[in-house]
Order: sequence, then structure tokens, then C-alpha cells
Amino acid sequence: MSFTQKQVGVLKGILFGVPIALSVVFIGAHSNPFGFAESSSQADRLGVAILSCAIPAVFLAFSIGRLAKYRFFSPEDIDGGGLKHGTDRANILQSILQNTLEQTLLATLVYLVWSVVMPATWLSVVPIAAVCFGIGRLLFTMNYAHGAPSRALGFALTFFSTNTMLITIVGYLIVQKIIG
Repeated sequence: MSFTQKQVGVLKGILFGVPIALSVVFIGAHSNPFGFAESSSQADRLGVAILSCAIPAVFLAFSIGRLAKYRFFSPEDIDGGGLKHGTDRANILQSILQNTLEQTLLATLVYLVWSVVMPATWLSVVPIAAVCFGIGRLLFTMNYAHGAPSRALGFALTFFSTNTMLITIVGYLIVQKIIG
């Protein structure tokens, strides 16, 4: 099977982003750079997750605001995407918003579950992953209009850091169930 030039570009972005995403989880879990104590209360742990969710929330609010501002100043788009097909620019902004919404929801849920389920000494993963999310969203948003290969790294940083956490949670729960 041969890949198109775009597929090769996307693959390069993913192959660059996945090791970074894996490192975020590994380094955060095993080095505990923020020094969280095993005795951290559930309230403190949830506090870390909730504060870390501020980064995805900022990117979501920014995406909503960009599309709303564009629609307001565009006579063709002011009625919204539900009533008209929309201009190319509105469609791009809507696509960025949709992807950011999906990534924000997934990240928020994973950050909350991680903070409750995983050992407290692994809690540093959450704020590090949130920073990775922010960098990923910034790259994704800035490069979206340049095509899939250009936005692949941003997508990989956002998606794979969150999903590595999710897979780790599932694995941890399975091991705990077997051992405990």
C-alpha cells in the first residue's frame, strides 16, 4: 500500500508528536516534578485537575470567540452554520472549534479521572498534559488552514497525551482489579 503525500506528512507529524505525548505521561508519573505527596487529599487532587482544565477551557473559549467574531462581521455567515452552508473561512473556524470541543471534553474527563484514580505521586501528569494540550491546540489552530500534514503535530500532542493517560488509567484499573 502506498501513501499519498498528505498521508506521509500526517504520519511524520504523528511520529514526532507521539513520543512527546508518551514522555509527558512517563516523566510526569515517574519523576513527580511538582512533588505531590501520596497523602494528598481527594479535594487537593481534584483541585489540580480542575485548575489544569483551565488551559483546555481557554482554547475552547478562544475558538468559540473567533467563530462568533467572524460571523458577526461576515454578512454571509451571520445567520450561523445551521441556516447556511457558510463561507470557507467560517467552515474552517467551525472545524477548529468542533475539534477543540471534542479534545477539551475528552481531556477534562481524563484529567478528572486521573486525579482520582491514579497514585497521587503521579498527579504531575495532569498539569504537564494540560500544557501539552495548550501547545498542541496552538499548533493545530495556527496550521489548520495549511492542511492535514501541517496540523498533525498539534493534533498528536493534544490527542495522544490525553489518550496515553486514558490507556494508562484503564491498565492501572485492570492491574488493581487483578491484584486487589
